[in-house]
Amino acid sequence: MSPVTLPSTTAAILYGPRDIRVEDRTLWPPSSGHAQVRVVSTGLCGSDLHYYSHGRNGDFAVRAPLVLGHEAAGIVTAVAPGVTHLRVGQRVAIEAGISCRSCNFCEKGRYNLCKGMRFCSSAARFPHIDGTLQTKMNHPAHVLHPIPDGVSFELAALAEPLSVLIHASRRAGLQANQSIMVFGVGAIGLLACTLARHRGASRVVAIDINPARLEFAKREGFADEVYCLPHPSSSSSHSHPSKTNGVSPQKPPSTPKEFADEQLRMAKESAAAALSAFGSSEGYDIVFECTGAESAIQMSIFCATTGGRVTLIGMGTRAAYLPLSTAALREVDILGSFRYANTYPEALELLSGTPSPSSSAESIPLPVLAAKLVTHRFELEDTKKAFDMLAKGTDETGGLVLKVMVGS
Repeated sequence: MSPVTLPSTTAAILYGPRDIRVEDRTLWPPSSGHAQVRVVSTGLCGSDLHYYSHGRNGDFAVRAPLVLGHEAAGIVTAVAPGVTHLRVGQRVAIEAGISCRSCNFCEKGRYNLCKGMRFCSSAARFPHIDGTLQTKMNHPAHVLHPIPDGVSFELAALAEPLSVLIHASRRAGLQANQSIMVFGVGAIGLLACTLARHRGASRVVAIDINPARLEFAKREGFADEVYCLPHPSSSSSHSHPSKTNGVSPQKPPSTPKEFADEQLRMAKESAAAALSAFGSSEGYDIVFECTGAESAIQMSIFCATTGGRVTLIGMGTRAAYLPLSTAALREVDILGSFRYANTYPEALELLSGTPSPSSSAESIPLPVLAAKLVTHRFELEDTKKAFDMLAKGTDETGGLVLKVMVGS
């Protein structure tokens, strides 16, 4: 008897820093509680880029070949016995986090904090769980979400980063008629602006060090006003603490505490300059910090209004020196926000164009703004080229690169 020939899937596999190889792998039938999905679109994320560039993301190093990608959508091609809510041919968005479903956090609906969480394309656990940069994959059926009619695969893939902002907005208590400031106008920051607009924010402003991204944010309707900070490598006074407004140079800081205090002084000055430029001396009701940079986290506290909230979304700084007395005396709440939980149905509903009762008639629909984030597209066999372009930040003509989609 001849052996049974199993089908295969083609995957873009990371073997080490900047070492991605497109290879065929055996595709097993879906096990109990799972479904098989043909992946159509995968958006590349900043965490994917860290793995590609460095072979690690923070403390999590790749210890075995790993398929990246976790912002994805596709079509169900097979379902295991017992899976009743999905059918072959159904379009689904793939939620990449697989929680234990039995711990305290999971039972409370905060499964993003599950200590047993396994996340596709993350090296946090070993063996690693492969991501979505492959033609077909098996995935737990309970985290496959039907895509509404009229929502493209690319938009459905954006349900993942949009979920990050839905979760953050719930944490922050985002409501209509609040003023919103966003630090960082990469894809996550632009989606923060998008969601704030959809929820009826009275004003949305954005801060970054990249003038091209800021110009895009304002031109395309993501933000009302933008402000460009001096680049850290700039020769401005912000880069040279010993020079202040033409006054005789001060003694440079000589101890860690003096240096940290000088950082806070500079952050306060930068925040005041930004608020002045926006004509908003009282600050903003909610500040979404999407960079993870220490200086931006410091500024965000000074930019929040008295009684306001700062939501930390960016993941970049392991330890930061913060103006906690300023936050305490002004009752500025500092909130952490990590991934998401129970957000995909709402994200897909928003991407379908469901209007918000809080948004004005003239506001740009959320799906229209979200679609503008997708600037470049590649086929699976060109995944390495896609990552190289994302790392560079501009394409061969100098055009801005925001969200790169890889199709299979």
